[in-house]
Amino acid sequence: MNHTARDAGLKLLRQHALIAGKAIPANGGGIAVDDPATGDVIGHVPDLGAAETEQAIAAASETFKTWSRSDPHARAAFLRKWAALIDDNLEGLGALMALENGKPFEEAKGEVTYANGFLKWFAGQAERLIGETQDSPLGHLILTYREAVGPCALITPWNFPAAMLTRKLGPAFAAGCTAVVKPASQTPFTAIALAELAYEAGLPKGALSIVTGDAATIGKVLTDSPDIRKLSFTGSTGVGRKLAEQCAGTLKRVSMELGGAAPLIVFADADLDLAVAETIKGKFRNSGQTCVCPNRVYVERSVAETYAEKLAAEVAKIVVGPAFDDGVKVGPLIEDKAIDKVEKHVAAIKADGGRVLTGGSRHDLGGRFFQPTVTLGGDDALFREEETFGPMIPVFAFDTEDEALEKANASDYGLASYLFTRDLDRAMRFSRRIEAGMCGVNTGLISTAVAPFGGVKQSGYGREGSIHGIDEYVDVKTVTLALK
Repeated sequence: MNHTARDAGLKLLRQHALIAGKAIPANGGGIAVDDPATGDVIGHVPDLGAAETEQAIAAASETFKTWSRSDPHARAAFLRKWAALIDDNLEGLGALMALENGKPFEEAKGEVTYANGFLKWFAGQAERLIGETQDSPLGHLILTYREAVGPCALITPWNFPAAMLTRKLGPAFAAGCTAVVKPASQTPFTAIALAELAYEAGLPKGALSIVTGDAATIGKVLTDSPDIRKLSFTGSTGVGRKLAEQCAGTLKRVSMELGGAAPLIVFADADLDLAVAETIKGKFRNSGQTCVCPNRVYVERSVAETYAEKLAAEVAKIVVGPAFDDGVKVGPLIEDKAIDKVEKHVAAIKADGGRVLTGGSRHDLGGRFFQPTVTLGGDDALFREEETFGPMIPVFAFDTEDEALEKANASDYGLASYLFTRDLDRAMRFSRRIEAGMCGVNTGLISTAVAPFGGVKQSGYGREGSIHGIDEYVDVKTVTLALK
């Protein structure tokens, strides 16, 4: 075990929430946060409610008056200073995330770097909030400005506790918005540590609050408040749908990054070794607990057995263990019920006549560890509509391109998709016809700060990252000048 790294994470652990920069301590009570690898409690955060959430909203509303009118170059400078502090604390932040999330330490550090990319990117966007000048047919001059939408509510998930926070806060702060953040109760410490660094970088403390507690209670206050002008949520489709309904009463701007059931299609002409390697990269990050990871693989029948056997052979080599052990690539799942779900999905494949090629059961380590698993055959219906969210990848055969496209699109979800082929015409044709917000061709990794991220259908709406990400946090104001 890397004790040095673990200790660096514990140094950043703060057992409190933050209401406009004021620490609200847990005092040994409230919500327990455990290490998924052991089940041991690593700390507590306070179980806050409506009153504290309203205080955070009031602070965000008051601070918005000045922060939204601040020099965009000053906001850019703040984002760059915040990013520099994150770089300085890379080891500690990665270790803290590994402690509360369970993902391998090296992978957690990679997420911190990935998360920081959004701050660096949107620092540049803050300096480019460009309006337009246009002549009117009425003889007027039309000016447009992009102005901050208002105080924002940001609800983030446990699986990427740093990246999903900065992907929202980066454009929000760049635009001049303030924010009230509700982090996942399983992983609140990463958000709190990042907020402390934001204050250190010069962010007005009223511009950011981290509110911990019951999600339904806090969410209802945020959605009901007329002072909150925009809500951004990353999480399950069911919760997202409820939040969107609650926002309707105040007509809030809403963006939703919701569930996925990503298909990965491999044609016979593909480089199978590349397809295998990229499937593993895409699927087994965070132990398969990602909304964009391949949930179902369709392989042209003539190479299906070969691909599946190659995949199983490589997956069998994956080292499973606690976050700080050397060589670990797959850690524990976040909670006990996640293990039950993977078991259910493996059992469904076996009941439908499919075969387990490697893995298929709980790991010898016990607890929340599950063997990396590859199956071949069976029925794909369950995997079109339900994310496994664990280290299992089912492989199914197909015969024609039209069949593969039909199976890929036969889902209520449309977040990510993946395609492996050497045929450029097919790659362009298929990627345009697939019903997903994103498609990776010959790659299993598609998310960066510069690429638009988001889905279609029941996977949500709105885009994060890229030049489009800041548009979710601005309104366009028109000024019409009558020139005499």
